[in-house]
Amino acid sequence: MIPLDSPQPTYTVPPAHTIPDTEEDQPAEGKAVNSPTVINDLPALVFGAAALSTIYTQQETLESPVPLRTVRLALRYGINAFDTSPWYGASEIILGSILKALEREFPRSSYQLMTKCGRYGPNREDWDYAPSTVRRSIQRSLKRLNTDYLDTVYMHDVEFVGTPVYPSSWDKGAGNVTLALTDPTVARQWGLGEGDEAKMWGDGDQAVLDAIAELRKLKNEGVIKRIGISGYPLPQLLRYAILVLHTPPYEPLDAVLSYSHFNLQNTAFLPYLQHFKTRGKVAQVLTASPFSMGLLTPTPPSWHPAPKELITLIQENIISSPIVSDWDGGVIDLALGYAFRRAVDVHSDGKEWREVPSVVGLSSPKEVHECVRVWRQVADDGDNGEGQNERGQNDETQGNLKRRAAERYIRQVFVDGGWADQSWPSGL
Repeated sequence: MIPLDSPQPTYTVPPAHTIPDTEEDQPAEGKAVNSPTVINDLPALVFGAAALSTIYTQQETLESPVPLRTVRLALRYGINAFDTSPWYGASEIILGSILKALEREFPRSSYQLMTKCGRYGPNREDWDYAPSTVRRSIQRSLKRLNTDYLDTVYMHDVEFVGTPVYPSSWDKGAGNVTLALTDPTVARQWGLGEGDEAKMWGDGDQAVLDAIAELRKLKNEGVIKRIGISGYPLPQLLRYAILVLHTPPYEPLDAVLSYSHFNLQNTAFLPYLQHFKTRGKVAQVLTASPFSMGLLTPTPPSWHPAPKELITLIQENIISSPIVSDWDGGVIDLALGYAFRRAVDVHSDGKEWREVPSVVGLSSPKEVHECVRVWRQVADDGDNGEGQNERGQNDETQGNLKRRAAERYIRQVFVDGGWADQSWPSGL
């Protein structure tokens, strides 16, 4: 992370003659990821550019040809939208430098840039939603990304700035946030009760609204095309989407980015989707982090906020289980497939669910190839509730029976352990 007023690092793209362009750098034949299946011309997969930083990638790799080859291959596959943030270290700088180097093959009009503002460090004092800071942050992002406009800008991790409104039991551990949609008492505890739509709970709420107002000004000036919010707790994201809609000028957010809430451990995003659309009138909702920030991998990061009991459960009962370890690609491949499948669900109709892009971090050409391969494998595997997909073929003819069996096993481990669809506190 690089504070807003600190000296900015530079990034030099390796010389063109040192960057391979071999068979590995060419997309495999198949369905294009940017097939028009979602609104706002977004591809089904969005490149999570936090991977272009030392948060997830070694500095030595960042200084090699690998980042450019990764971005170039993603674009060739049709992954033509990028999600980044000032909070992701030098991500904006690296991404902007690479895209500048690739502009002959991929001009600015061929891709979308999505960034954030408001968070500039790991501590609570590193959040700054002041309108003047929002504007300076956007100006810096434009320069870093070598562009004169941004397609989407989110206020980053709103739960750390907005007024805390949550059940009293929430600070004691994880909980099921879907209860806020079904239990009126719990809904009121999250500030989602009937009549709470325009309620201001404190100064933090005003800070969020002031920041959104500044983004609107930048949108009216043509600097930003779409504005939104991002964060972890779904009830708080929904509360702010509704609050913005019910506060002058009574215009909805254009986009909401939720992370770690549609994966093998937690599927709470699904029932919230309709509420973002109907109660918040949000046009575009995106889901990020199919691995839940590395939780669903053999080596979760030491800083991961999930309870230690959950991390231990995954490592001991899932990662090492034969049904998972015998699967080609292991839990990583299974987690990707589960997050990418857009099956019709009881909580959402098929059309709206298929309009939800997935943001996924990509740090090497190999990861790009694997990501697209898995997406293609499950993209048309939409179960219609009768064991068949839209083309009338069953899972066996799709070759996904074994994958689904492994997914069911993993989900059952979470159910039996009491961790299915449990979210951890964030922003308290």
